[in-house]
This record gives sequence, structure tokens and C-alpha cells, in this order.
Amino acid sequence: MKIKRWHIWLGVAVSAVFLWLAFQKVDFGLVWEQLKSANLAYVALGIFFYFITLILRTWRWQLLLLPIKKLPLKGLFSILSAGYMANNIFPARAGDVLRTVLLRKNDEVPISGSLATIIVEKLFDGISILMLVFLNLKQLTQFASNNSWIAFIEKSAFWAGLAFVLILLVFLGMVIMPEKAEQLSGFLVDRLLPEKIRKPVKGIISKFTDGLRILRSPLQSLLVMVISIVIWVVEAGLYWGVLKAMGFELNFQSILLIVGIVNLVLLVPAAPGGLGTFDAATKAMMEGFGFNPSDALSYTLMLRVALWLPVTLLGAFFFVKEGFSLSSDLKSMQEEYKEEDTRQHE
Repeated sequence: MKIKRWHIWLGVAVSAVFLWLAFQKVDFGLVWEQLKSANLAYVALGIFFYFITLILRTWRWQLLLLPIKKLPLKGLFSILSAGYMANNIFPARAGDVLRTVLLRKNDEVPISGSLATIIVEKLFDGISILMLVFLNLKQLTQFASNNSWIAFIEKSAFWAGLAFVLILLVFLGMVIMPEKAEQLSGFLVDRLLPEKIRKPVKGIISKFTDGLRILRSPLQSLLVMVISIVIWVVEAGLYWGVLKAMGFELNFQSILLIVGIVNLVLLVPAAPGGLGTFDAATKAMMEGFGFNPSDALSYTLMLRVALWLPVTLLGAFFFVKEGFSLSSDLKSMQEEYKEEDTRQHE
């Protein structure tokens, strides 16, 4: 799969720094003993919760796609799983590109329309994650004052929150006033872009706006928001399952805070699967709750395997079934479909 080289090196550099942080002050003998003694039945229960979230995510995506096309859950589930696999293995969020390509290939959904639904999906996820953080921010500030992660996390929460608010305002403008939004975008396109590409760009913007139509229904928007919150609460069941497997105890409120903070830190660009960022953030949060570095790392490693391996294997199955391989150039395929969509629009 062809990816720009600088994307790879940036991810590797960031991941190397965070991995160095994650493996500080650790007795690897104790880590190995903890991993060997883990109760895998609880890990399996946690993975079951995670697969429930995949079904919920598929349902949410189906709702977001309704204004464009009604699609069966089964097909969307396979596409979503393949996309998660690609995000876990390839850099630069290649899984999102794969999802748009598969939806265009299998169901003739325009690239810009499906891309809009994926962006909306991430917006609702971001809002849900920030809710988990802000609702438990008091608990976060009670961590040891010498934990250097606290200042980083608080600043990250502020800037991420500001970014999501700005994005939300833009989206609301496109949803509530689609005609005016298209007029404004048309005005900017006419003045900023060369004449030969103005019409295609306007067509893409029009399809993107169509992809936001689901949000014009307050009831449907509320349903998508509720599903998004439930997704993250259920995913906390995996974090709980791994805790029980390792013989550790935390209340569910604390687990929700870990889920929120870890996924907030995952916004930092890194190698595929959040390598390094996930590990450093999870270990730091566990230490903040009083666990020693070795126990914190053993929990982190078991959680990483439980989060990464099952969905990656499932997604790989669907990926190969669709006829793709490691050499597939998804970006070129996406661009070709975009050009075809543009010609159809004309």
C-alpha cells in the first residue's frame, strides 16, 4: 500500500519517543510474570464487549449513510472491520481511505458523501471522548502533582475541545443553512481556484453537504450522539475485563477517565495503531491511579493485544476477501473514483 514517506517517518519518530516514555522504570521480569498469570477468560469477556461496539459503530454508520443510500448492516460491518485493520497496520489513517473506496466499489456511494459520514462519525466520537474527560476532570487533577502528564493532558483537552467546537460550528452551519453554506463555498471557490477545476470542486462540496443531511433531523442527530456515548461506555468494558484479568481493581468512573484520556492522546500523529502514544498514555494513567510502573505496563500490554489483535485479524479476512493486498494503492483508487463521481455530476 503506497504511503508518502514523510508520513511513515513522522509516525516512527513520534512513536519512538512515546515508547521510550512507556518503558521507563520497569521491571520486565515482573511484567512477564503478570502477563503469564492473567485470567484470559476476563480478557475474552472484554473482547466480547469490544465487538459489541463494532456492531454499534456499524449501526451508527448506517444511520449516517441513510440520506445517501440505505445499506445492509452486514456489508457495512465487513467494510468497517477492514478499515480498522488498515488503521492498525498502515500509516496516515489508511483505513478511512479504504472505507470510502470499498463503499464506492461495492455500493456506488460517492467518495465525498462517504467521507462526510466518516468525518461526522469522528466528530461525535471526539465529543463523546471529551465528555468522558471533562466529566472526570476533577478526578484527573487529584493525581500526583509530579506526574508530568497532567499538564500535557489538560492542555491537550483544552486545544482538542476548542478544535472540536470550531469544527462543530462549521458543520452546524452546513447542516442548518446548506444553501448559504454552498453559496459561501462557491464564492470562495470562484475566487481562489483556477477556473478549470471550479465546477468539479463545487460538485464535491455539494456531495459532501449531502453527506451531512442526517444531522438536519434533531431526533436522528440525538440518536447518533447517544449511540456514540454508548459505544465508548461499552468499550470501557474491555478496559475493565483486562483489569480483572490482571487482578487489578478500579471503579468504573476511573476506567471511563482512562478511556477518555487515552483516546485523547491518540489524536497525536504516530505509527499505526497508536504505537507508543497508546502505551505511554495508558501506563501514565495507571500510575496516576497508584499502580507501580511494572503493573501499569503489564496492563497496558495486555490491553493493547486485546484491542489490536482480534479486530485486525477479522479486518484482514474481509480485506483479502475484497481482493486487496499490501501492494494495493488505495489513494490512487480513491482519486479515480472521485474523478468518476465528478464526471457523473457534470
